[in-house]
Amino acid sequence: MLIVSNTSPLSNLAVIGELSLLQTLYPTIFIPPIVQIELMRLQEIQPIISTSITSGWLQVQSPNNLPLLQTLNQTLDPGEAAAIALAIELNVDRLLIDERLGRSIATQHGIKMRGIIGILVNAKAQKLIPEIQPILDRLIQEAGFRVSQALYDRALQEAGE
Repeated sequence: MLIVSNTSPLSNLAVIGELSLLQTLYPTIFIPPIVQIELMRLQEIQPIISTSITSGWLQVQSPNNLPLLQTLNQTLDPGEAAAIALAIELNVDRLLIDERLGRSIATQHGIKMRGIIGILVNAKAQKLIPEIQPILDRLIQEAGFRVSQALYDRALQEAGE
């Protein structure tokens, strides 16, 4: 399965010590260099990100379609723009992204996506975690992850909690 990730799913799960969920679900994740830079700016997760890159689980790859990247950069932050451009170039199975505008633009380009909530629901369905609520609560409290009450409730319902 070919996966590209934006910064937020990796950083948020790393902050709460749950990056291993992604490693279990996806044997390799591609990230553009700007996402690597954004991740490495977060002191608390630098060691695990460095290890993940060194081990080859996270693979840094630049998008080559510069006109597309420039167009996306007009609307999105650099990490989102590069992740979407790389996802299009690699014809990925999934783009990991949470931001609403980025998801909207990725949808316009026909990219299938999964955000943190979908990752958690998937992990529970595969019996990798017993519940999503404690992890979701930690994401909100410790990582500053923002989620509407309606989406929070819908995620718990979808997970059967």
